[in-house]
Amino acid sequence: MASTELEKKPGQAVDPAEEPSAEWGWHGGFPKGTQIAGWFSVFAMVMMLIGNHQGILSGGDSFKTEDGYLVFIAAIMALALIYDLRKKKRQSWS
Repeated sequence: MASTELEKKPGQAVDPAEEPSAEWGWHGGFPKGTQIAGWFSVFAMVMMLIGNHQGILSGGDSFKTEDGYLVFIAAIMALALIYDLRKKKRQSWS
């Protein structure tokens, strides 16, 4: 007769006291959700260049410091997301 309980694999030596989610089977992250939220954040940072301040894209005559911060943070976030994608692809090849 088949059992209704899941069998625990011997390779999963995770102590449920340290990681309670391992007891009910979920242990990981949200890789697609992280990528979606990350790229949305990059897009939002770039869209903030067009705002109510007088930066270069909002009709101002010069590049403002806050524009530089927005571009810098968006670029760092984009590079981190690209690195994350490449790292996951390399892991799946091996």
